[in-house]
Amino acid sequence: MTSRNFAEQKRVIREIIKDLHQGLSLAEAKQRMEDEVGTISSLEIAEVEQSLIDEGMSPDEIKRFCNVHALLFESALQVDLTNEENPAHPVSLLKRENREIEKLTAALRELRKQAEAGQVAGFVREARVLLKRAQDLDLHYTKKEQLLFPFLEKYGFMGPSKVMWGKHNEIRDLQKQATAALEDVDTTAEVDAFVAERLNPLIDEVDGMIFKEENILFPAALEKLKADDWIEILKESDQVGYAYIRPHAETTELIAALKKATADKPAIVDGQLRFPSGLISPTVLMHMLNALPVDLTFVDHEDTVRYFTENKERIFVRTRAVIGRKVQNCHPPQSVDMVEKILTAFKEGSRDSAEFWLTLKGRMLYIVFFAVRDERGKYLGTLEVTQDITKLRQLTGERKLLDEGGYS
Repeated sequence: MTSRNFAEQKRVIREIIKDLHQGLSLAEAKQRMEDEVGTISSLEIAEVEQSLIDEGMSPDEIKRFCNVHALLFESALQVDLTNEENPAHPVSLLKRENREIEKLTAALRELRKQAEAGQVAGFVREARVLLKRAQDLDLHYTKKEQLLFPFLEKYGFMGPSKVMWGKHNEIRDLQKQATAALEDVDTTAEVDAFVAERLNPLIDEVDGMIFKEENILFPAALEKLKADDWIEILKESDQVGYAYIRPHAETTELIAALKKATADKPAIVDGQLRFPSGLISPTVLMHMLNALPVDLTFVDHEDTVRYFTENKERIFVRTRAVIGRKVQNCHPPQSVDMVEKILTAFKEGSRDSAEFWLTLKGRMLYIVFFAVRDERGKYLGTLEVTQDITKLRQLTGERKLLDEGGYS
């Protein structure tokens, strides 16, 4: 296809989508797609939706019409996956999960027959099992959010993270709402209402997400991402986990080999501290640690105090004179024996942490000693973490980021 034809197709698709949002019927939109566009690639669809965002269309508006878009493109879409043969490819793993998710939605649809037959007790019992199983949808969506979306954003594709992530959360909410509503289902009428208001929307959204993934998201990602990107995604996949599947043994071995072969070591690069998980300047790191709502003190493998945070409201007083001092000398005599026992257990490997809590001047304090070890298990020292949990103990209910309307 020439670049001119490609640009013309995108222009027409943009017009159809905009007209769809203005009230054009789905039937008319499909006919225009067939007459004016013909066959289109998945990458084109993704780029068109990205261009709409770039032009100022709200991601929420696109998300609202997301299912309509999927139906619109369903007949014209040109599926061009080429790498799915490799069972270790992240897309192959995600598609294997989708096959299991399809079994789940099929079971939920089958469950509706019990509702139609008036089998209330059996329906509720089976629905409870299936909805609990649906919790693992979160793993599938989290892999996309935390692994696939960041790489797409790297290539300028912001749409998936802005639009599809919102749809993920809608599905998560539908699952939670259905689970909660099921507890109040006791009669045939309540079963019918549950199916119509809770179960059917969940099934439709989950099935619709599979279509969007396999016909738009995955093909676009395969065209955009490079081999190195897929390696990084594969390396991190087992950290997130898998929904409903276990990777083949060869895949697990490959992930382990990749991690070993590409293991990053901490280093200083152009004045920046480079860690496997990021790059940060010493100044920013210092202020970041001091911003934490906890007191940190690090004691090395020879029991010498090497570092502590200097946050504004330290719980226990520390002065810089403590640096280089033996930790045994930093505790009152009656506590030294216990400190020694903990450090000895850490060095021997028989313990990894020790926790305490106490009340001091009206505040509830939580203190934890953590053994710090390298990837081989070698003891490097002990981290002491002290936190004032007085306010935390008073928390009830929930307060989510979406509830944040101002400062308090």
